[in-house]
Amino acid sequence: MNHDRIEKNIGLMGVLIILVVSIGGLVEIVPLVFSPQVRDAAPGIEPYDPLELAGRDIYIREGCYNCHSQMIRPFRAETERYGHYSLAGESVYDRPFQFGSKRTGPDLARVGGRYADEWHRVHLINPRDVVPESNMPAYPWLASNTVDGRTVTERMMALWRLGHPYSSEQIAGAAAAVDGKTEMEAVIAYLQGLGTNIQGRR
Repeated sequence: MNHDRIEKNIGLMGVLIILVVSIGGLVEIVPLVFSPQVRDAAPGIEPYDPLELAGRDIYIREGCYNCHSQMIRPFRAETERYGHYSLAGESVYDRPFQFGSKRTGPDLARVGGRYADEWHRVHLINPRDVVPESNMPAYPWLASNTVDGRTVTERMMALWRLGHPYSSEQIAGAAAAVDGKTEMEAVIAYLQGLGTNIQGRR
């Protein structure tokens, strides 16, 4: 009888659906908030240095995440191609994280150290010079644009307020650390750091 009443009252049914979905979501999400595996940094994970942080922001600005995920799933086909599966603790200093789900290009979670800096430079200027079948766009302007030290300092201050363990010395020296550096150098620094902390773990 009560079941019939719920089915005939669309408003009541909508409220009950939202209630059930909310409870289910809380049951799944709340325990993760208190899990050290999700909340704490994995061994070896440090906040990005000023040049890497600038490179990460440029990577996001240019929309690289639209084609490249940074989340290796725990399946044999993925771990054999890309390396150790991604850990939640690797992304605690990523705001926003770059997990992604679309792979027009390869996953980049473990790309650090796989190629030389010069390979990345040529690849970013014209991807087809190193991968003839690539459909990736070119980013030649990165080689002429310079990194803004003030923006990097402000970004590090904002992240420090959110709990990233930057020291006052690191923040004070951020502008000097990126002085004269190009956006190309920054993106390469970011890419070369991805996944290097656990490359030896399989």
